[in-house]
Amino acid sequence: MADQSTGWRWAQRLVHPIGTGVAVAAGSAWLIAYNPAFVKPPAATPPAKVDKIVKEDELGTITLSEDAEKKLGLQVGAVAVKSARRVRVYGGDVTVPVGKTILASAPLGGILRAPVGGLPKVGALVKKGQVVFQLLPLFSPDSTTKLATDLAAANESVQIAQTNIDAAKKPYDRAVQLLKQGIGSQKDLDAAQAMFDAAKQAKTSAAATRDVLAKVLGDASTGTAAPIGIDAPEDGLLRNVSALPGQSVPAGAALFEVIDLTTVWVRVALPVGDLQDVSRTDPARVGKPGVAHESKAQTAKPAVAPPSANPLTMTVDFYYELPNPDGALIPGQRVEVQLSLAESRASSTLPRAAIATDIHGGTWVYEPTAARTFVRRRVVVAHVTADDVVLSSGPAVGTKVVIEGAQGLFGAETGFVK
Repeated sequence: MADQSTGWRWAQRLVHPIGTGVAVAAGSAWLIAYNPAFVKPPAATPPAKVDKIVKEDELGTITLSEDAEKKLGLQVGAVAVKSARRVRVYGGDVTVPVGKTILASAPLGGILRAPVGGLPKVGALVKKGQVVFQLLPLFSPDSTTKLATDLAAANESVQIAQTNIDAAKKPYDRAVQLLKQGIGSQKDLDAAQAMFDAAKQAKTSAAATRDVLAKVLGDASTGTAAPIGIDAPEDGLLRNVSALPGQSVPAGAALFEVIDLTTVWVRVALPVGDLQDVSRTDPARVGKPGVAHESKAQTAKPAVAPPSANPLTMTVDFYYELPNPDGALIPGQRVEVQLSLAESRASSTLPRAAIATDIHGGTWVYEPTAARTFVRRRVVVAHVTADDVVLSSGPAVGTKVVIEGAQGLFGAETGFVK
């Protein structure tokens, strides 16, 4: 009997811990099942489904067929090191060169009339000899004496102008000869030519005044004369008209102004702190704002001009001469001017045709990695010279890249060229 009691107690001791563990487990399961804090949220739906992930270095890889490679005419070269001058971009404005503005005045007093075809409009192009005004001279009793005196003075002015032409022609011819022999400079030739052109222009104006006075002197005794044509002295643009038909004007009154825009000057207001950095003898690249570094920009040579500066803005004016045969550049127009610095340094360079430009202005080169396979690499352009592109970052020196046909290769990659 004692053995049975003892066995029963041992059985209770074994069963009690097991029952307690089962109860605890059941309670925990209930808490997890019915407590929101322990409920696992459902799986989120992905925002996009990507069938194939493309590596970044594979985005700019293109493989051509043999026929496409021949059509593009690709040429491969290496990134080279050249001694290139750095450049700096400034703002500039177009001005009329000195000596290219001609002011026509009344040779004697009288009444103005419009020519047969009407008075030319301001801003219109006029030809040399084209009548802009007609002047009906009015003579007083003593006008004949004064007219003869004026004619004598006009003849003297023509003779003086011819003497100045002869004096200016000798240094001009000498400067031309020295430049041909390689011992002269373009700057000296430009200065001599400017003096020669100014002397010829002075004679043209004096001769026009003399001819008009001589024409009317024979009719002065009658008190009136036939209308005198006031002609445009040179080809150019009629910029200003200072009188109107029907107006009575005295002798010497300004009538109109003609400017010659076949050649213009570009003025650059250079800060005084940059005077030592910028080369004064190298040509400049001139273009519309934002395109002075591109191939469509024009090359302008330094002009011989009177010195000028602005003490309020602490700037000194540099002038550059630019051909303008089609009259596209207008006085006062703002342009962008790229000037070369005096100091040069060795830099990584490539031909201009090696650079491909995307629609966002990004610059790239193509590196051949296998037969007819090219990888696009990003480069950063520091500045552009006449023939080369100077890189501030890009492939290492000696790396083979496409130097001809890069833009066509970019078009083939993006689908714009088939």
